[in-house]
Amino acid sequence: MYDRFAAVAEAAAREAGNLIRERIGQAREVGEKTSKVDLVTEVDKQSESVIRTELLAAFPEHKILGEEGVAPGSQASAEALSKALSAEYLWIVDPIDGTTNFVHGYPGCTVSIALAHRGEVIVGVIYDPLRDEMFTARRNAGAYRNGQRISVSKEYDLQVSLLATGFPGDRGWARDVNMRGIAALSPLCRNIRAAGSAALHLAYVACGRLSGFWEIDLNAWDLAAGSLLVQEAGGEVTDTEGDPYTLEVRHIVATNGHIHDDLIRVLKQADGTGF
Repeated sequence: MYDRFAAVAEAAAREAGNLIRERIGQAREVGEKTSKVDLVTEVDKQSESVIRTELLAAFPEHKILGEEGVAPGSQASAEALSKALSAEYLWIVDPIDGTTNFVHGYPGCTVSIALAHRGEVIVGVIYDPLRDEMFTARRNAGAYRNGQRISVSKEYDLQVSLLATGFPGDRGWARDVNMRGIAALSPLCRNIRAAGSAALHLAYVACGRLSGFWEIDLNAWDLAAGSLLVQEAGGEVTDTEGDPYTLEVRHIVATNGHIHDDLIRVLKQADGTGF
């Protein structure tokens, strides 16, 4: 059954990805959610509509939690997730992760679709339409990129690790916390990247392009699919204090496993965990 779930999610992601590829840099309606860096376009909404149609056609009894159906802000996101978690099967959808990139025509826009069964993610799909890379994971069945098995990187030391993070839409508290982490980690690692898509960062940890990723104040639709990809590729995913990942986690650390404890230790010392 997991195979069918994944196949439908891949098809939906590919169809939504076609919209992104056709319209990147050409959005006509650009709106702001919580700030000038937290954007939404008509293509986000069209993409989510396409995904909803595909998923419900195949699984009409399932529930869907999509970013564009939730009011802006961290509290609204957490409340919407809490209400949705009672569903036996819950699809968690980000129709365009990296909307700011999309608006500016900057590569780094993904479609993220996850399926949770009774609160546990069992399928994760992240599609990068600009590179035509489909990342897929099924619980206890490994992680794949375009059908080829992937695994996390082998760095054992922060000094030779390439990390990634983001810049939260909340320009106050969350961004300040994340900046403390950047200041503390940048002298200790090889370098830090910020591609503007948490889902893409997680996919890159899963396939070994990044050694680790952390960010403060993200939503379930940013993390659900990518968390399973990293785990199934042999990595580790927790919150920023080292507690196990659940759908309620908002402050994330995902790594190849080898550098996980060191990364969290530095964040704690820098008061960069968000807790």
